Amino acid sequence: MLTIVDSRAVGEILGLLQSAAMKTYRIAPSILSADFARLGEEVRNVISAGADFIHFDVMDNHYVPNLTIGPLVAEAIKPHCRRADGTPVTLDVHLMVEPVDALAQMFVKAGADIVSFHPEASKHVDRTLQLIRDGGAKAGLVFNPATSPDVLDYLLDKVDLVLLMSVNPGFGGQSFIASSLDKARVVRAKLDAYQAKTGREVLLEIDGGIKPDNIAAAAAAGVDTFVAGSAIFGKPDYKAVIDAMRVNLAAVTA
Repeated sequence: MLTIVDSRAVGEILGLLQSAAMKTYRIAPSILSADFARLGEEVRNVISAGADFIHFDVMDNHYVPNLTIGPLVAEAIKPHCRRADGTPVTLDVHLMVEPVDALAQMFVKAGADIVSFHPEASKHVDRTLQLIRDGGAKAGLVFNPATSPDVLDYLLDKVDLVLLMSVNPGFGGQSFIASSLDKARVVRAKLDAYQAKTGREVLLEIDGGIKPDNIAAAAAAGVDTFVAGSAIFGKPDYKAVIDAMRVNLAAVTA
């Protein structure tokens, strides 16, 4: 299992793996752990380091016991969500708020590409999903460690992403809850069956305690998109961490 090593060695390993047929994995650094005084710069730097998504955590001090950032900040960083060649990078918004509908629509207008929310925070989950999609964004559902994903059986036609919390929501820097892998396997089976029936892919994301030494276990359980906050922003070399994650992910499909 690779941790953080010399970037030249990582580059050589990645080069050897380029020709291998590999599943598409996405790494989504959470700016909750970034330096808020330099947020635009942090977004640009982590994209240069190899980020696929920018994960944006919204907490309201009501649904969860913390207060973070709102749609004005999303709108401000949206122009920074681009690679050097101008290719856009997905702005992935996770709402830990209650009620959901008004804020979801505000984030769509602010430029969010994906807006995800917790089903227990909405009185009418189907309607909330449709509001997000009607605004032009993709819609996601988020499941806390103790929340059953059974509601997906009735809503997958309106869901573009499923986010599994592998920590309890509300604070960054928590330890990974291993039982989340069992839930990931259950959800992966649902998503695979749905894709086989409809041809439409739904992404499976995990958030909480993800780092280079456990990312492969999450991938083996069926996860394809990985949120990491302090594991990336808490290190001086963002690229070294992301490269180490990619090497360990490549080993899952080798």
